[in-house]
Amino acid sequence: MNDSFGRIIDYVRISVTDKCNLRCKYCMPVEVDHYEMKDILTFEEIEYITSCMAGLGISRVKLTGGEPLVRRGVCDLVGMLKRIEGIRQVTLTTNGILLKENLHRLIEAGIDAINVSIDSLDHDKYFSITGSKDLDTVTDAVVAAVEKGVKVKINAVTAGISLTDVSDLIEFSRSNKIDVRFIELMPIGYAKCFDSLAHDRLMDWFCQNHPDAVHVSADGNGPAKYYRIPGYDGKVGFISPLSDKFCNSCNRIRLTTRGYLKSCLCYDTGVDLMPLVRSDSSKEEKHEMLCTAIRKVIMEKPSGHDFAHTQNITEKLPMSAIGG
Repeated sequence: MNDSFGRIIDYVRISVTDKCNLRCKYCMPVEVDHYEMKDILTFEEIEYITSCMAGLGISRVKLTGGEPLVRRGVCDLVGMLKRIEGIRQVTLTTNGILLKENLHRLIEAGIDAINVSIDSLDHDKYFSITGSKDLDTVTDAVVAAVEKGVKVKINAVTAGISLTDVSDLIEFSRSNKIDVRFIELMPIGYAKCFDSLAHDRLMDWFCQNHPDAVHVSADGNGPAKYYRIPGYDGKVGFISPLSDKFCNSCNRIRLTTRGYLKSCLCYDTGVDLMPLVRSDSSKEEKHEMLCTAIRKVIMEKPSGHDFAHTQNITEKLPMSAIGG
């Protein structure tokens, strides 16, 4: 389905939980109150909403959180969504702590790709960012997934890390078929208190240190600009929503854990689908109400964010409540 600016909207990010087993400084640095199970979408409700979206042209789904693997049965949800007519791809973003023990079930369910968040390969730096000493558990899971033939990408948020950390992650892609992507931090929730490594500076450093890198076509659902370094098995990508605004090609909507459908991270506008999916209306009426609401969100999608002017950011929820 096209929005009012002619952009094709074919991708939805669905948060399955606001809970997480890490305490990353820029996301959920302290324990917070979490939603009760009765107040979040069931897997059957997510499946039903996704089937309505598929009828409107959504073909790709990313499961996020919080940390999606802390919700019991999420591997089953992958299979449920894969069976929906029109859904061509289901992927997952995870911090990797629970990935290895869930890897077999994810593969059986038909997962198409997995993104793993690793901001640094330095154990002390990783601990200072996440509060966890499980870096080896995460990297072991990444290698195991690659060995099983799963397409894996590493996401590194460029907040609180140095160019040395960037270099280490790029080197990790030298002998591993893993794409590494560096993401500019957006000022949402706790992230407003952090400065991200400016991506214009990062790109200058990258070009100076890898002058033979070649720009290649995008590979995935997002706006990353990818480069291939000769002799490296993986690619290097940059997602720069602030320094290289890509709103004119945005193809996504977001469904929160509580069923709120959003079209842009910057604003609190959208439609609450929870009352619709739980209404006592007939199946036909419910389907029509959901489709109408989804169309409304897509057609009212703004032309772009305004993160450069924090006074214009109306979204007050942290990323863990919205969905990463």
